[in-house]
Amino acid sequence: MVTVANAHDDLIHDAVLDYYGKRLATCSSDKKIKIFEIEGTENYKLSTTLTGHEGPVWQVSWAHPKFGSILASCSYDGKAFIWKETPETQTWSIIAEHTVHQASVNSVSWAPHELGAVLLCTSSDGKVSVVDFNEDGTTSHVIFNAHNIGVNSASWAPISNVSSKDPQTLKQHRRFVTCGSDNLAKIWKYDSVHNTYVEEARLEGHTDWVRDVDWSPSILVRSYIATASQDRTVLIWTQDRDGHWQKQLLTEEKFPDVCWRCSWSLSGNILAVSGGDNKVSLWKENLQGKWESAGEVDQ
Repeated sequence: MVTVANAHDDLIHDAVLDYYGKRLATCSSDKKIKIFEIEGTENYKLSTTLTGHEGPVWQVSWAHPKFGSILASCSYDGKAFIWKETPETQTWSIIAEHTVHQASVNSVSWAPHELGAVLLCTSSDGKVSVVDFNEDGTTSHVIFNAHNIGVNSASWAPISNVSSKDPQTLKQHRRFVTCGSDNLAKIWKYDSVHNTYVEEARLEGHTDWVRDVDWSPSILVRSYIATASQDRTVLIWTQDRDGHWQKQLLTEEKFPDVCWRCSWSLSGNILAVSGGDNKVSLWKENLQGKWESAGEVDQ
């Protein structure tokens, strides 16, 4: 296991491996983003430090490699940056700045690559924005109100059986889930008539801020969404045959502290939960449909 020591001068808020697992991007309250080359299971080296944000950097997200070496970042400064590496010189530069939000941008996530280069941003101003990076080099965006008080995180729905290359047809497949400080998670779908996103479902079950949400990336027997909350619980949401979303507590007993983040494995069957107790717990569904512990990481 690779352990990166003394990576930043302040709290680290996110650490994400690229598509191939060869690079690690980290971001911190020190306003910096660092990219490490991972070599084998033991070694790493710092390849570059990216500066430009004027506040703590909350999250980073790698684009699919078909678009090149591209990284998105978001910050308390109300901005999302798109960084691109020039392969010949191995230097990084900002190729786009997304500055439509009036408060902290709390999360950035790229859409499934089948949908094109599309970035989803959430903000403390209560709004969500979706940015399209078009092939001709232009950008366009849609911004809409999503959660009162603020939006904390968002996650795209997985894509299945999309053969069309037509951008308008692909837009019909856009769905994502958001969560906010109003104790709710909401599912949104694209509305082509009004060129915006409309609420498809409202997931009610938490009694405090919903800090994180993750839609399982794999199409398994059914769709899974996990929500992690300040109320020290994690809920698993699944869709029944009628299309209604049902909730289930991940564990009957509350977690020892606030649940900050939840993340599905790529195969979609293991959930990692991190909390205020500085531990990461792993969970797996058994044959009876109950969730049981699959281990703990407490580095």
